[in-house]
Amino acid sequence: MASGDYRKDAFAEESRVDSGIDSYCSIVKPEEQPREVSEPREKFSSVDERLDSSYGSTVESLAEIVEACNIATEEPSPSAACSGFTEKEENIITSITEDGDTILHLAIIHEEALIANQLIQLFPKEVLDIQNNLYQSPLHLATYLNLTDVVKSLVIKMVNMELQDHDGNTALHVACHHGLTMCAAEMASEMSPSKLSRVLETQNWRGLACLHLAALSRQHQIMKLLLTKGADLNIQEGTSGKTALHLAVEMNDSTSVKLLLSNGANVDAAMFNGCTPLHLAVGRQDATISNLLCQSGADTMLRNLEDETALDLADGNDDILALFPFDDIQISGRSVVGVNF
Repeated sequence: MASGDYRKDAFAEESRVDSGIDSYCSIVKPEEQPREVSEPREKFSSVDERLDSSYGSTVESLAEIVEACNIATEEPSPSAACSGFTEKEENIITSITEDGDTILHLAIIHEEALIANQLIQLFPKEVLDIQNNLYQSPLHLATYLNLTDVVKSLVIKMVNMELQDHDGNTALHVACHHGLTMCAAEMASEMSPSKLSRVLETQNWRGLACLHLAALSRQHQIMKLLLTKGADLNIQEGTSGKTALHLAVEMNDSTSVKLLLSNGANVDAAMFNGCTPLHLAVGRQDATISNLLCQSGADTMLRNLEDETALDLADGNDDILALFPFDDIQISGRSVVGVNF
């Protein structure tokens, strides 16, 4: 049976499986705390109780189906590999649920890594790239659940790592946001430089690239990984033009600020409104990060679209004003430093 013959009608309406991801995969707002690595798995606790009755009442039914297949070393078509199946069994293994999940999606949701890896060897590549109704590929789900071995198997089979889910996230976006370092490393190490570059430049529907998500979630190890893989330090997110350095400043994350600056981030990068990282740091009364930026050569005289310098935002903070020893000399509200008379 060709991959285009995959049917949705093999599953009875009353025995529907929900993918269990809908309420989970929305990206948190920048001000929220980063998630623990184990949280994606916890989010799926209720899914174990909703195994589709078409597969039987236990996960062992999935195993029995897979064990009956002839797992070949090459990439056989499902019909060839499952030629010993009854019509009912073949319908099950080649069907898609009403939620768009294949049997591989379901095996991953139930964290049955052995079964998932067997199915990955069984199915041709085009089946491995099927996206469910939430546009999640098996790679997305394996990453959410931190199933590193499954991620590795999918990557080795050269699945499409540029696929975006309903939030616009690639699987690498997911790994960067949730601190799944090993999953991110597997994907980054196997992609060609050109493909990796495209993924790193991809923005989700909130305008955030992988580096932005890692910065927002304080994922320092993943930030280091992305930088070694050539991520653009100064890529701007699509809504306000912030770079990862702007986001690190907003998160009051001096570790990320140091990491980005030491790797050559543009200390004077301007948002769409003209604000530099120093504007943001001073506006937040963050003397520590303001000092880091000044030590890295931040231009204290740059003005945003409101015609404000960073000094204008100091609001009498003595610790921050000490960073601008002469900038408080003004005529008609404008600094006279550097002005020739």
